[in-house]
Amino acid sequence: MSQIVEIDKAFIEDSVRKLDRADVEISEIPDMQFYMEQLTEFLNKKAGGAKRADTTDNQSDVFTKAMINNYTKNGVLNPPDKKKYNREHILLLLIINQLKNILTMKDIKTLFEPVLKNMSGIEVDDNIISLEDIYTTFLKLKDDEYKNAATDFDKKFSIIKEKTSKISDEKNQDLAEAFLIVMMLVAEANIAKRLAESIIDNLPSITQRKN
Repeated sequence: MSQIVEIDKAFIEDSVRKLDRADVEISEIPDMQFYMEQLTEFLNKKAGGAKRADTTDNQSDVFTKAMINNYTKNGVLNPPDKKKYNREHILLLLIINQLKNILTMKDIKTLFEPVLKNMSGIEVDDNIISLEDIYTTFLKLKDDEYKNAATDFDKKFSIIKEKTSKISDEKNQDLAEAFLIVMMLVAEANIAKRLAESIIDNLPSITQRKN
């Protein structure tokens, strides 16, 4: 028998905590080299919590050999050194894994190229900002967004409750509320996605700007 779930502020806060714990902290990423099999094993063990719960249609690993090779082929991941991947590769893979949920590979490459100067080799000294700084800043911004999501939920949920208050059947009211919450989150995600795409589309004009 499935557990009864109520979509309320407590549910949102609990979901946010689970998502927050799924991130791989910078201190967990070793400064060592991995062969492909070791790399995928490490990443799936550490980042597996970020994956949606397994279902009949969703049982794949977060990272696979084919996926990583495809990133290299598409120019968003620098190639390994003598088949070995280092800490910078891991950082970049974790960043790509976050971005690919929203952006296309083409957009990710466009985003990376002006900032990560050396995507064809293993040296990273020419980057405008280090991968470690990119990753830690991203985690901080993401953590802030998680907290804001829980904080802002009450105000948005009160609007949804107002819209569903006339539904007399409690079960139907809960279903309507869950539906509208999903629609609200999708709308927010779509706005953020379109804004990100707009900035990426304008990156060429930013890179051509004279100092």
